[in-house]
Amino acid sequence: MAALRILMFTTFYPPYSFGGDAVGVQRMARALVARGHDVTVVHGEDAYLNLGGPVPAGEGAQDGVTRIGLRHRFGLVSDLLTQQTGYPVMHGARIRSLITDGRYDIIWYNNMSLVGGPGLIRIGDALKVYEAHEHWLVCPTHVLWRHGRELCDERQCLRCVLNYRRPPQLWRYTGMIERALDDVDLLIAKSEFSRDKHREFGLRHEMEVLPYFLPDLDHNATPPFAGHPRPYFLFVGRLEKIKGLQDVFPAFATDRGADLLILGDGDYAANLKAQAAGNPRIRFLGRMSPDELASYYRGALGLIVPSVCYETFGIILIESFRLGTPVIARRLGPFPEIVETSGGGALFETEAELVAAMNALQDDAALRERQARAARQAFETRWREDRVLAAYGEALARAAHRKGDTQLARKLTAGSLEIGSAAA
Repeated sequence: MAALRILMFTTFYPPYSFGGDAVGVQRMARALVARGHDVTVVHGEDAYLNLGGPVPAGEGAQDGVTRIGLRHRFGLVSDLLTQQTGYPVMHGARIRSLITDGRYDIIWYNNMSLVGGPGLIRIGDALKVYEAHEHWLVCPTHVLWRHGRELCDERQCLRCVLNYRRPPQLWRYTGMIERALDDVDLLIAKSEFSRDKHREFGLRHEMEVLPYFLPDLDHNATPPFAGHPRPYFLFVGRLEKIKGLQDVFPAFATDRGADLLILGDGDYAANLKAQAAGNPRIRFLGRMSPDELASYYRGALGLIVPSVCYETFGIILIESFRLGTPVIARRLGPFPEIVETSGGGALFETEAELVAAMNALQDDAALRERQARAARQAFETRWREDRVLAAYGEALARAAHRKGDTQLARKLTAGSLEIGSAAA
């Protein structure tokens, strides 16, 4: 099984990242390296720094991934030109040289908004994959959260981006993205919901649904967090208004014998802490290491996921499932397809439904145990690393066949990404 040479592009990548999709890209890159492939990731250091990210203390883990951070002495101008033209204007020569000299089998595009825009796709002739971690292809603000206050159900893009204080992108009205995607051999959505949203907002290209994954761990060997004196529900994620945590606080206004522990940080943290001030049942604990986070998941009655915007997937749901912890998620976006197909939790729309779901987990031990078993089983069959990579390998092999690259198709069919019978 010959090793593949893979080049990935993404705007944000650890340690120059704010979380979320960047961690997903890193997880994929590391998984491919662990299977013997040669992976290079090109990302925008300037984009991260220009958006207020602190200079990382180190260069990140030595994990076998080759990381190339794009930085220019006129970094703000470089990012603005990319945002306005849709091309990697000031890094174009370097990127072309990198693609030409690298002789890559696969070029894998992720969030390209400030690392090259759609013009990046036209460079090179390797097998091309685009993975839609956000809704950037159909939304200039990436999140379909119109005017910064409501779900988007119809285009008002010019007014919306001005409300976000971003420069309008005139190239979005020229069909540039659609023409660039004509060169993409495999276009990936992270959920059926996200695929449908792309189609609803005018994307004409077919998308294949391939979810996020996590490496397995022995959940029974992970000790439940024992440092909190009362039963607790958990919230994990960035503290932003669109994550909907503020809607959960009223459910804890009355003491029902369980607390809410909040793991994460973000721009909306101060507002949330002010809203929760004086309520001893709500605790803000900040960021945690992966091992600490696993312990908190393991000890929780359930994970609450109240996002009010359209996520593309929801990685924290399967983080919780991996540890055998049920989920209570808002009936919105991709959450219903994840929760309902797994049986690993409940959905809510109103405060009353949220409270009822919390009470059920707290008061009915047999129900919680059934949901916990279903959550863990669903993780093993649907979102475990080896199973998802098998699906990726099969999708890539089909794409190589369609492209007419028989040599690459043979490599993939032989099991280079744990596909087919090799993964069974």
